[in-house]
Amino acid sequence: MLRLTLAQMRRSLGRLLAAGIAVAIGTAFVAATLLAGGVITRTSYDAVTAGLAHADLVVRGSDAASQVAEIRAVPGVAAADPLVSGSVLVADGARRVVQTIVPNASAPSLSTLDVSPGAVPAADDEIALPASTLERLDVTVGDTVELSWTDWDDDGSSTQRTQDVRVVGVAVDPAGAWTQYGGAALATPSAVAGWSDVDDLGDIGYGVVVATTGDVATVQSAVQAAVQGDATVMSRDDAARAQIDEISSDGNILVGVVLGFAAVALLVAALVIANTFQVLVAQRTRTLALLRCVGAVRGQLRRSVLLEAGILGLGASLIGLLTGAALAQGALVVLGRMDLDAPLPGTVTVTAPVVLWPLLVGVAVTVLASLVPARAATQVSPIAALRPTEAPSAASRAGRVRLAFSLLLAVGGGVALALVAAAALSGKVDVMLALATGVLFGAVSFVGVLVGAVFWVPKVVALVGRLLARANATARLAAANTVRNPRRTAATSTALLIGVTLVAMMSTGAATARSSLGHELTSRYPVDVQVATMTGDTGTDVAATLATVEQVDGVALAVEVPHATVAVSDSATDASVQSWYEAYAVTDDVRAVVRDDAVLEPVADGTIVLPHRAEPGLEQVVVRTVDPTTGETSGDPVTLATAVVERQGTNAYLTPTTFGTLAPGASADTIWVRISDDADAAAVTSDIRDSLADVPVVITSPSADRAQAERIIDTLLAIVVGLLAVAVLIALIGVANTLSLSVIERRRESATLRAIGLSRRSLRRMLAIEGLLIAGVGAVFGAGLGLLYGWAGAAVVFGGMGELRLTVPWADLTLVLGVALVAGLLASVLPGRAAARTSPVAALAVD
Repeated sequence: MLRLTLAQMRRSLGRLLAAGIAVAIGTAFVAATLLAGGVITRTSYDAVTAGLAHADLVVRGSDAASQVAEIRAVPGVAAADPLVSGSVLVADGARRVVQTIVPNASAPSLSTLDVSPGAVPAADDEIALPASTLERLDVTVGDTVELSWTDWDDDGSSTQRTQDVRVVGVAVDPAGAWTQYGGAALATPSAVAGWSDVDDLGDIGYGVVVATTGDVATVQSAVQAAVQGDATVMSRDDAARAQIDEISSDGNILVGVVLGFAAVALLVAALVIANTFQVLVAQRTRTLALLRCVGAVRGQLRRSVLLEAGILGLGASLIGLLTGAALAQGALVVLGRMDLDAPLPGTVTVTAPVVLWPLLVGVAVTVLASLVPARAATQVSPIAALRPTEAPSAASRAGRVRLAFSLLLAVGGGVALALVAAAALSGKVDVMLALATGVLFGAVSFVGVLVGAVFWVPKVVALVGRLLARANATARLAAANTVRNPRRTAATSTALLIGVTLVAMMSTGAATARSSLGHELTSRYPVDVQVATMTGDTGTDVAATLATVEQVDGVALAVEVPHATVAVSDSATDASVQSWYEAYAVTDDVRAVVRDDAVLEPVADGTIVLPHRAEPGLEQVVVRTVDPTTGETSGDPVTLATAVVERQGTNAYLTPTTFGTLAPGASADTIWVRISDDADAAAVTSDIRDSLADVPVVITSPSADRAQAERIIDTLLAIVVGLLAVAVLIALIGVANTLSLSVIERRRESATLRAIGLSRRSLRRMLAIEGLLIAGVGAVFGAGLGLLYGWAGAAVVFGGMGELRLTVPWADLTLVLGVALVAGLLASVLPGRAAARTSPVAALAVD
């Protein structure tokens, strides 16, 4: 049977090509994903070990850093330093940078930073800054900068401290240990302790790194015996591995998501493979019947089909593995040339799982997809196999059971998904629970649609075909051909249906999320840009700052807003404060600059408007002004009625009259800006920052945050759609495969049509209409299902977070439909050319 199987594969090589390509693409996806997971793990490992420098041992525990002296006294310990970092405000004139800072190491092997050019700080008034900070402050080595920090007294009061220090070098982070903080500065341990308001760095340390001079294992045991409490001594590799387990779990979520898309691609590939083998088995009925007549048993025929599938799966999987590895390496090369903060390896790491899993998955999917065709090859008697096989119908018992089962899954799963979405919108269920059950019921309903596709897809195709049949005879022929084999038409259209449904679902979900998120951010932060003077600053000319902001291109309106920090409690006598809020006086100009009118609707004299985080049930509150520098309340308490609006944040709103009563001495120290609707919020915000570079103000931009969130959604959507496009590509290969096999099956029929006068152009047009029908039905229904699933998913995920704004991504859906139709048309080109090239005489002569 092996020689027979190989001979049959050689004869059907062209027919098996599409199925092989589908398997190769799917396994390439799996291989590339596994290799990407290895890169994520290696990158995480490099990042963790960079933070540990070249230490031999690491001591972890809540009180480990306070035992540095004891650790240093252990024989074999060459040096030991606490793992510690602090932060200070570094300023040069009006330019300010919040800078992470670490102390000098007691040994070179324990230092995460190098200094070049310049020297390591040796005195408490010296510092080495990273190049990015030097550039932002516009200073160089040898210049003096001002450091400021806060000292806290035992009674809770605070004092602002400043110190002039000299820049003695450029701190370089060779391994990227401090990349996430934008680099780190270097100073003496005593200076870092003073700027961190502690006497000993061990009080704020989160571990100890140790350099040894003897056998590491021996020193590790000795250090473990010397430390107290819950301190644990680990080798550098063990400490890194413990952190990698945490980091890798997050990375594996991403890998798992991508593997999910690979599973979708393989599922679509399985449909194409099953379709291909069903046609092959149907075309070989004479051969199979003859084999049965000469003594072949059913088991031999079944093994022949499965062997053919296994060989196809193995060969295609090997090609897919090599392709996936090449793609992963190519992506790594491209990323390596980009200016990324994360250190990336130069080459992918090929391990046994990376090789075995794609091969096993590819072969398994191919063999499993061929089980039904293999069973079909053995279910007929030799004589019955010599007759054409009728297409299954819903009138049979098996058809009725399948129809009932599909309806149960589709309707039951759909109703359950709707109930989960409604519960999520009510906000009375846990989001993760709703998400898990929503995915489950959505998958159940979708499986029901796929199981029943053999019943409804041919009927829909026939209906659309009848509408097209009115055009001309060619369209009537094409419509009739699409329903000659309902199973194959349903399988091919279903393969495209899966891919389009997922693409449309993700596009709809992303569009709804973008719209809902924009509305939520608008209600939460109704002001596009806020420019506020720094706490305690009384020297900034707010009017001049306002004039500067108004000159920035893209600024539609800017106004000064009276502002005060207030404390809200439920009692005039109780000194305990319920909450602090930033209170603003709402003038007519302020109403013009705010985007969400609903936020300011409740503003009235004698009322304070609070966000929904306020204590519920309080109809009146006592409000006091607060000095944000000292934290002390001042002025007479004022009793106000409350109005709570559905938004987050810490802003409170009052009328100018009420604000004047509460804070009579408050000045307009804040500027609110409204950006033009047609302007780029991020660009305008950047221009505002540049125009105020020399003014000590704090600039926040919710509009830029909103734009950034939308860009993140768009980026993730582009990645997801790119991944799902693989499934659509495989489905389109299935369409081409179906048309090619249909052409081969109908060579005699095509020759007869040519003989009675059908031109080559009309023959090609007939196949093009077939491709459009099959692709169009799958794409239209996929877009509709994707829209419904996208809305349901958005309701489950975002329903409890705020107002849900269901959105139809018309542009995305139109693009998906257009691509599917064009691809269906292109899929008919090669089969059409093959049919048109064959002369009528040659085709009729085929036995």
